[in-house]
Amino acid sequence: MNRRQSRVIDLDGVPLGIGAIGLGVLGLVSHDFAFQWQPVPASWPGHAALAIVSAVVLILGGAAILTRRTVLAGAGALAFWFGLWAVMLHLPVVVGAPSVASLLGLAEIGAIAMGAAQLLALRGGRRVPGWVQPGSRIVFGLCAIVFGVSHFVYAEFTAAMVPGWIPGHLFWAYATGACHVAAGVAILAGVRVWLAGTLLAAMAGGFVLLLHLPRVVATPSSRMEWTMMFVALSIAGAAWVMRLSTKPVRGGFGR
Repeated sequence: MNRRQSRVIDLDGVPLGIGAIGLGVLGLVSHDFAFQWQPVPASWPGHAALAIVSAVVLILGGAAILTRRTVLAGAGALAFWFGLWAVMLHLPVVVGAPSVASLLGLAEIGAIAMGAAQLLALRGGRRVPGWVQPGSRIVFGLCAIVFGVSHFVYAEFTAAMVPGWIPGHLFWAYATGACHVAAGVAILAGVRVWLAGTLLAAMAGGFVLLLHLPRVVATPSSRMEWTMMFVALSIAGAAWVMRLSTKPVRGGFGR
């Protein structure tokens, strides 16, 4: 990639953008929402039409954050859209039946929304309210802690997801859970955020490459496997953005 291309492409938004585009394409092809990550009741009027609208928002928003010229519009759209999923679809479930499982659903979508919100703050500079940058960082840190706690609570299930060729499945379930918690605490506290975000993004990216991608290759017709991969990639992308969340906000460049 030459220097001119690097000025056009927003490298920090690439993983998050590709994840959103992937989820959008799946929704467009299936005329459906994203399983438990987007639990829209089938009884809703215009269910298929709404699913297509949602898919288009994801595709356009994801594509927009790939370039510096359109990153503000894309980040704002994705922050709003994923935030709406979290508040309207997942938060009522947590309130009505609080559990680690329901919190995990909220945390997964919340983390992606906060990644988009952080990108909006970083690229929008002083045009974005000052509370967005620290607020999204704090919420993201809480989400990462929930990820870690779920690894301990559902250790056997997590261990079963580890590829068979990797020894010590239960060890990795606990180890990755501890890493999630450690990174979440660091990001929440604003301590060594660049390191914590980078390592968390690397770990989540490792999940995509070592766990989800082989499962997609093994069962390419499974929409569930594709969805899990793109959700994991989106979370990795959110962590990648979050590593910059203590960077001083200046004028921004998204115009």
